[in-house]
Amino acid sequence: MSERLILTIGLMGGTGQLGPGLALRWANAGYQVIIGSRQAEKAARVAAELNEMLGLETIQGMQNKEAAQRADICVLTVNHSAHQATVESLKDVLQGKIVVDTTARVDYRDPRPPSAPSAARMAQEVLGPECRVVAAFQTVPASRLKKEPEEPLDLDVLVCADDPEAAEEVRKLAQGAGMRAYYAGDLDFALVAEGLTAMLIAMNKRYKARDVSLRIAGLEGE
Repeated sequence: MSERLILTIGLMGGTGQLGPGLALRWANAGYQVIIGSRQAEKAARVAAELNEMLGLETIQGMQNKEAAQRADICVLTVNHSAHQATVESLKDVLQGKIVVDTTARVDYRDPRPPSAPSAARMAQEVLGPECRVVAAFQTVPASRLKKEPEEPLDLDVLVCADDPEAAEEVRKLAQGAGMRAYYAGDLDFALVAEGLTAMLIAMNKRYKARDVSLRIAGLEGE
């Protein structure tokens, strides 16, 4: 990917739980951000709400396909039930891009580890070799992202990709959003992140919490 002064990040399915919080933090850090949705009107409404929260006018809202076309890096924040259909519908416009897949195939009512392959591996197989899929942010609690977006979060992000250079780009994005991040292996290891998401949700239920998160011990921060 060529160097650019300001990266544009597009969030497909950006009106759900995770997307708005990530958008808020990236916009606050100076990135150009596009909220994508199946409905352009809904995307525009959420973008306006986030701009108002930050006192900015830099976040745009548009239909998923247009958002993907305009973005340098595309982030899939769709519900896991819409993952396959969304990837297939955007295949043509995602070619040549880094695609960040945040999907954890977990039923929040009864969280269980999903079966192989990982969602990100499935996305890579559909999109083909011209796309560089990176799995990240599965274990990040959406409820924490909107709280004081200018402040760093005391949590770690696992970044998985077959392409270490693409993983490094996404690791920098996580840092830009105020999180620590570490390369954790190829796309097959992303299945572990999905399983950890199920575990964290179950722990939230057990301990009547909302934002249990992941921290890695024994590594120097990057």
